[in-house]
Amino acid sequence: MITRRNLLRTGAASGLALAAPGLFAPAIAQGAKIRIGYVSPQTGPLAGFAESDAYNIAAFLKTDVGQNFEVIVKDSQSDPNRAAAVAKELIVNDEVNLMVVASTPETTNPVATTCEAEGMPVISTKAPWQPWFIGQQGNPGDPSSWRPFDYAFHYFWGLEDVIAVFLNMWNQLETNKQVGGLFPNDGDGNAWGDPNVGVGPGFAAQGYTLTDPGRYQNLTDDFSAQINAFKAAGCEIVTGVVIPPDFTTFRNQSLQQGYTPKIITVAKAILFPQSVEALGDAGHNLSSEVWWSAQHPFRSSLTGQSCAELAADFTAQTGRPWTQPIGFVHSLFEVASNVMGRVSDAGDPDAVAEAIAATDLDTIVGKIAWTGAGVPEFAARNVTKTPLVGGQWRRRQDGGFDLVIVDNQTAPEIPTGGSMEALG
Repeated sequence: MITRRNLLRTGAASGLALAAPGLFAPAIAQGAKIRIGYVSPQTGPLAGFAESDAYNIAAFLKTDVGQNFEVIVKDSQSDPNRAAAVAKELIVNDEVNLMVVASTPETTNPVATTCEAEGMPVISTKAPWQPWFIGQQGNPGDPSSWRPFDYAFHYFWGLEDVIAVFLNMWNQLETNKQVGGLFPNDGDGNAWGDPNVGVGPGFAAQGYTLTDPGRYQNLTDDFSAQINAFKAAGCEIVTGVVIPPDFTTFRNQSLQQGYTPKIITVAKAILFPQSVEALGDAGHNLSSEVWWSAQHPFRSSLTGQSCAELAADFTAQTGRPWTQPIGFVHSLFEVASNVMGRVSDAGDPDAVAEAIAATDLDTIVGKIAWTGAGVPEFAARNVTKTPLVGGQWRRRQDGGFDLVIVDNQTAPEIPTGGSMEALG
């Protein structure tokens, strides 16, 4: 099979592709810029993950290092098939030297799979590592068949981390330990809801019982079946991994049908201020995982900004509250520029992949180093983890919301700002 990697190798051997090492980072031809392809859901139900993209990319390109790069952005439109298609366009038509991608397995997985098939180095984030790694295997149900990737590298937290954080928050309150699960029929939902390797066994280990009514389709307009199942089981806690519009539907229908659990802790849906603002009073004390905040104690390797300074600059530039993806999108370009600054030929995908694997960088989201620490051996080459804590949204008198970190047992270096409170 002719891949871009093989074509570049052939061209280099015949003198068609010339490396031109420079002071900072090399380019394929004298004076050319290194091309980074970036795929994210700019539109569609996952668009909240991409709210900070334009800000982050513009800020990166203004740095001294960023002036060596061109960033070519493609919108996945929150659709896995389109994500794969635009990744192929970036590789074949735009001839990028490195791919970066973010935001849920529906975006990261098709892009990473396409890059692996084409021999294109890719760095991804903002998706739990299990749906990313296992979801790309030929037979996800057979661990003996799982194989590492040559060109795909990922950093984020895993299901084991979110289980610990959710339990740490729930254990702060008195409940009957009955948990209702909202798991859609997508990469995240199928991973989280898996009865063997999903969140259920982890909850059970601390005495919590999960009621899982089964998979539902994203963008559903009726959650009556789930609400009735949770009522029948007496679930005082609701959890899940839900896209923002679906959670808004679920929350509003729950209130209409008189279902008022003590705790609602959901991933994905309420990561973003605008998603919580849309709920009004019903957003108060909703809880979720927190992967980045203005309170995190890290600094950018590109700009030297602290997390608080980066968050404040985003608000000053956009007029919007800071949002968790800011830090991780910023970090993608920290890692990408660091990697490309350590290769002598930006057009050699094998050298770029080796440079990714050798990364050891302190970033705005913490240390990124593919050392295998805290990751099972089968994923150690391709996955490195970042810290995770838990938070709650608290409504202010002016109608806005603050995200307060209420649990940091898994990452004590990140300060808390309060304790867990029950829904009103």
